[in-house]
Amino acid sequence: MMPRPPVTVVVNGVRHELALDPDTPLLMVLRNDLALNGPKYGCGLGECGACSVLLDGRAVRSCVLPLSRAAGRQVTTLEGLGTIAAPHPVQAAFIAEQAAQCGYCLNGMIMTIVSLLSRNPHPDEAQIRSALAHNLCRCGTHLEILAAARRAAAEGMV
Repeated sequence: MMPRPPVTVVVNGVRHELALDPDTPLLMVLRNDLALNGPKYGCGLGECGACSVLLDGRAVRSCVLPLSRAAGRQVTTLEGLGTIAAPHPVQAAFIAEQAAQCGYCLNGMIMTIVSLLSRNPHPDEAQIRSALAHNLCRCGTHLEILAAARRAAAEGMV
């Protein structure tokens, strides 16, 4: 059996050459091979949003995205947005609004809002709700999450 040609991806600004099956879900590569735990395994069907990452700046569900579709593109995970000492402005808005309970959904919520604000820096309430409509929060912190999204938009945080 011949070795696989590597798949090249850029994750959080770092280039990786991965000799993996190109059909491997990007989420598994991020978590298992690159030790990035921001994206979470939620449903495995692309329905809940917990696994969201930015692919060339747009939020996508990494649990259903094969590694081959990320080849040669920019992947940004939650870890690539900011640090504990200097969180990304959207992360800072989520902290300020205490928009977490268990925190499992936050990766997807934050990545979705970053994507939205990069395309539309001043969304209205309906646009924020529409962007978040397919991100599930089982703890019920939707009001705080919406407040954090509004804060990030109002303060021009992206």
